[in-house]
Amino acid sequence: MPPIRVLFVCLGNICRSPLAEGAARKLVRERGLEHRFRFDSAGTAGYHEGEPYDPRVRKVLADHGALFPHTARRITAEDYRAFDWILGMDEANLRDLRRLAPPDAAARIALVTEPWGGGRVTDPYYADDWACEQTYL
Repeated sequence: MPPIRVLFVCLGNICRSPLAEGAARKLVRERGLEHRFRFDSAGTAGYHEGEPYDPRVRKVLADHGALFPHTARRITAEDYRAFDWILGMDEANLRDLRRLAPPDAAARIALVTEPWGGGRVTDPYYADDWACEQTYL
């Protein structure tokens, strides 16, 4: 059975989506399910393309044993064909993901919080270290 391919998406791909990717990678690693899933992350905008994580995000991921190599990137048309799920962090991401989707998009697009009744993942970009920690949790 091929792995389930999941792309986490936020605005700039330096805070929320890498936090979600790191948490997901850690979760499947701890359960020995790496062969069942593939994760990546991207942003709907290219504001930080080519940059590493926000330093606060890097610290949170390291503190939780969830650090992985990361360079910010923008979502591409190919992502819509290559991933099974594209999960946005908030309604604005969801709106942008639907707007950017090519006609032949195969991925299911949803809020990352949909299984828990929806809601947004607050962006810690303009907040403090505590907000980054809470976003991870």
